Amino acid sequence: MNTLKRILQPEYTRKLIEIMNKYNNGLVDFVKITAKKLLFFLRSNLSTILVIVMIVIIPIILRIILMQIITLNNDFVSPNQDDVLRTKKKISMEISNLDKKLTAKTPKSYYLVINTASNEFSLYKGTQLIKTDKCSTGSYILLKNGDQQQWMFSTPKGEFRIQSKTTSPVWKKPDWAFVEEGLPVPSVNHNSRFEYGVLGDYALNLGHGYLIHGTLYQRFLGLPVTHGCIRLNDENLELVYSSLLVGSKVYIY
Repeated sequence: MNTLKRILQPEYTRKLIEIMNKYNNGLVDFVKITAKKLLFFLRSNLSTILVIVMIVIIPIILRIILMQIITLNNDFVSPNQDDVLRTKKKISMEISNLDKKLTAKTPKSYYLVINTASNEFSLYKGTQLIKTDKCSTGSYILLKNGDQQQWMFSTPKGEFRIQSKTTSPVWKKPDWAFVEEGLPVPSVNHNSRFEYGVLGDYALNLGHGYLIHGTLYQRFLGLPVTHGCIRLNDENLELVYSSLLVGSKVYIY
């Protein structure tokens, strides 16, 4: 009873509050000091901590991931052998069907394949390769005539047919040929438009102004230097001219 009376006295209560405040302030100071020391330690030993993470913690994480993968693989049910055989047979049939379609679309006579990336041509008869060698295709140079006209010197891609064949072709210079030389563009049939002996002995017309022809600059074969036509050396041009007929296919890619 005396103890209860003493506790309820104001003086006793005041001292108790003071003790609790000192304890709380000391706890706050302890937390602050501990946090500062921990932060200082982390900054001072960052490289060491990173090394520990890389050497110890990361391998542990990778090992856990690997174990999970192994567990998943062990849980995978191997396919039935009959299913594997049926799948192989189905794939073989699809490949065979594609081969048949390709064979059906392959011309039986001579045709030409042009690779504009490597500047090479391949002459085929059916599935037989007759000749492959260097050629030259479009330079992809853009020529502008002020703001009025512009030309991109690229070789078109796709499937074409020989429209016509010519011996000793004459080049009728288009407008861009004069613009390229810095000359005024003459009338459509002006004499200055016609040049002889610059296209070689033969020319095969693919349509839309694109030709397969020879060149005076055979040292440049294998390079993309043309205005869109396909250039061959004299020997290859004669072979292609004699092999391809009007209507023969030319594939350009």
